[in-house]
Amino acid sequence: MIRKRSVENSDAKPRRVATGAAIMQPAVTDALTRALFEDWAEHGYVGISLERVAQRAGVGKAALYRRWPSKLAMVSERLNHVGIDLASLEDTGTLEGDTRAMLLQLRRVLRHRLVRRILPDLHAEMQRNPALAADVRGRVQVERRGRAASVVQRAIERGELKATTDVALFNDAAGGMLYWRVIITRETADRAYIEGLVQFILGGLSPEQTGRPPG
Repeated sequence: MIRKRSVENSDAKPRRVATGAAIMQPAVTDALTRALFEDWAEHGYVGISLERVAQRAGVGKAALYRRWPSKLAMVSERLNHVGIDLASLEDTGTLEGDTRAMLLQLRRVLRHRLVRRILPDLHAEMQRNPALAADVRGRVQVERRGRAASVVQRAIERGELKATTDVALFNDAAGGMLYWRVIITRETADRAYIEGLVQFILGGLSPEQTGRPPG
């Protein structure tokens, strides 16, 4: 009896696939994803080798190329899948609570050992690679900023903020300051820092935005 070889984990081309298409095994996709980010963290975007990624994942090259035809395609799709893997923020009932929850969630992502190494390289590569930049800005950043916008929108609906509140400015303050602290300066972003940042952001909203009387 001739043993059937795994179509997913082999570079060999089968003579016939009964279903007419290869079955994409989630476990293999997950292994390739982990291998991609490990390779990126070690070698930078320019140095990523898809052959090495397949070897790290313990699968054949065919399993990788069946999913993504190129490095850009793989990186873009996987960033969209896991790079913004943030759960929807629950409504805490207050702008302060929502802001705190958002910052804690973002801090958890930024503290990941691979994220801390990949993000600076990603942003540097985006300056050189228009296709990558367009994809990241078009999907990843839009999704992330949309979560912060939802915090402002809920506050507007509660009457905590005016409808004219500058959502982009709130977003920049919330995400940019924490990114700078964790990724660039590598300083501590403990709970005390988060609390201070929450108060700083909320305190920066003008009376015209919050409806508070000036002074």
